[in-house]
Amino acid sequence: MKPLEGLLVLDFSQFLAGPSAALRLADLGAEVIKVERPVTGETGRQLYISNLALDGDSTLFHTINRNKRGYAADLKNPEHLEKVRRLVERADVLIQNFRPGVMDRIGLDYASASKLNPRLVYGSVSGYGNEGPWADLPGQDLLAQSRSGFAWLSGDADDGPTPCGLAIADMLTGAHLVQGLLACLVRRGVTGRGGLVEVSLLESMLDIQFEVLTTHLNDGGKPPQRSAVNNAHAYLGAPYGIYRTADGYLALAMGSVTRLGELLGCDALAAYADPASWFTERDRIKVHLAEHLTGGTTQAWLDRLVPADYWCAPVLTWTDLMASDAFRVLDFVQEVQRDNGVTLKTTRCPISIDGARMTARRGAPKPGEHNAAIEREFGL
Repeated sequence: MKPLEGLLVLDFSQFLAGPSAALRLADLGAEVIKVERPVTGETGRQLYISNLALDGDSTLFHTINRNKRGYAADLKNPEHLEKVRRLVERADVLIQNFRPGVMDRIGLDYASASKLNPRLVYGSVSGYGNEGPWADLPGQDLLAQSRSGFAWLSGDADDGPTPCGLAIADMLTGAHLVQGLLACLVRRGVTGRGGLVEVSLLESMLDIQFEVLTTHLNDGGKPPQRSAVNNAHAYLGAPYGIYRTADGYLALAMGSVTRLGELLGCDALAAYADPASWFTERDRIKVHLAEHLTGGTTQAWLDRLVPADYWCAPVLTWTDLMASDAFRVLDFVQEVQRDNGVTLKTTRCPISIDGARMTARRGAPKPGEHNAAIEREFGL
């Protein structure tokens, strides 16, 4: 039995942040009903990455909405809205990420929904919160990365702002929403009372920077100082970074620069015995390392560093990773299937409970695919 079995989640959200939270709840055993507009469904169905589609929907939609049932309703239609309100009366969790005011206008805001169901835990996702000058702006991942200062942490010193190559704001916000929802569900188990959980892309992007922002708040407000050579963290000294070797790349994390020089046979690093110099002189140190490491293969350097427990790793491609025994033992790829037989290979939930990995077979639904079954089940 999965830990959230027996919980009913209504997912009104679209794109990534809200649906990813509902996905994780489904992975953990909750029954998730995705509520969408009839026929076309949510806009995320046509949000493509690499122009790859499957059975009429983007693979991104399939990935983020697996293991859910589909219910179509026109929320401007009184008959449809009444059926949805009856679902809300039965639900444990509701997730929505419409722009501020949309749910209020149709009478499904938190105040209204909690009157229908005082035990309801209501999750709301926004771009920048519900007040202030940015409240009505589009809550999109790259835009949130850009407004949060995050883009000035990656890339080298001479580069412009460098965004993350993933929808990190959406994914983090979805994870934070799950944390808040579960916390409210625990409280409900004690008090019987539901609650409102609010998260935003901006706050999640600020939270992921909590270490470096705390430094900034206490060092006189200095801006991030990215290394000019192989930067991997604006606030860490040498050797932290990724280096080219004779046949690939090697990642070096924190560690003694002089000890590294001894292990690699790089005599130039002996001049940096003072740990303070590993930051103040990090670019010079990295230049020495970069020149030296091209003289050997990745594996040759690993053979010296790994036995000495120096923090390092090869920089693998997905092909290299998936061919490794370390990846195979995780059994991280699963296949999901729509009711019409269309299948998709995707990743599984990364959480194990009581030694069991959380997997699922159900693929993402078509718009309204399960209307008839849901209406019978809940007497709508």
